[in-house]
Amino acid sequence: MASATTPRAKAAVAPTKDAVPAAVPEVQGKGSVTRREFLYYIWGASMALLLAEFGGAVIWFALPRFRAGEFGGVFTLDPASLPQAAAATAPLGNTGGKFWMSNTDDGFRALSMVCTHLGCLFKWVGTNDRFECPCHGSKFTNKGNYIEGPAPRSLDRFSVTVFYKDGTSKVSDPEGGPVPAADAARIEVNTGKKIKGQAHA
Repeated sequence: MASATTPRAKAAVAPTKDAVPAAVPEVQGKGSVTRREFLYYIWGASMALLLAEFGGAVIWFALPRFRAGEFGGVFTLDPASLPQAAAATAPLGNTGGKFWMSNTDDGFRALSMVCTHLGCLFKWVGTNDRFECPCHGSKFTNKGNYIEGPAPRSLDRFSVTVFYKDGTSKVSDPEGGPVPAADAARIEVNTGKKIKGQAHA
């Protein structure tokens, strides 16, 4: 007697639990991006943004910008505000720029208010006609020259540019020497450019 089970009936039998379906290949359209590639792009963009922000912050702090009339920037002085030019003229202080305006017989200087010893703020002592540091006793002339004390050099000074009424101008030399201020229309002191005082013997 022929078997009742036909080939078609065998094909209709349900698969067993152990049967593993064949893998269906993933079909993607032309130009599509996989999930892994998308995550790589997001990660790369995040890193690029982070590096750009860090670089901008470094530049912002490494290259500070100073406005006119702010320490570290340029101060414009009216020649009429200077002390009278004479050998023993007492300097006048500019607290905003942290410099002394010294206008003597040989020209104008902008002397730093900070002592060259340990950075103390010294003062002008009129009775002695000199600068004296209250911390350790360093002393300087009204031109910023060293007299005595533990300071290793004369007073530091700032670069000065004098603009004259005839349209000419003159800048202090690399040693920060005096600039004639007679017939000046205006004077600029660059507190961002400090010149070290000369070391004494």
